[in-house]
Amino acid sequence: MIDTALKYVDGHRSELGAMQNRFQHAISNLDNVHENLAASNSRIKDADYAKETTQMIKQQILQQVSTSVLAQAKRQPKFVLFLLRN
Repeated sequence: MIDTALKYVDGHRSELGAMQNRFQHAISNLDNVHENLAASNSRIKDADYAKETTQMIKQQILQQVSTSVLAQAKRQPKFVLFLLRN
């Protein structure tokens, strides 16, 4: 009778231990997620939107200019050949 009760208690103790371990991992994971979200939120709030928008527009203009320069560079040899032939 006592052996059966001890086995019963040991079985439930191991189940509870495993459950506690899973909860601790879940809590640790949620703490990590919370910390990362707080850091991201802080970076977003601290962003200088005027500066970031200006930087984005600058990069877009540079990309358009480089595309235009490449297009002109492709046309240049054809123009030189045209002049040499005529």
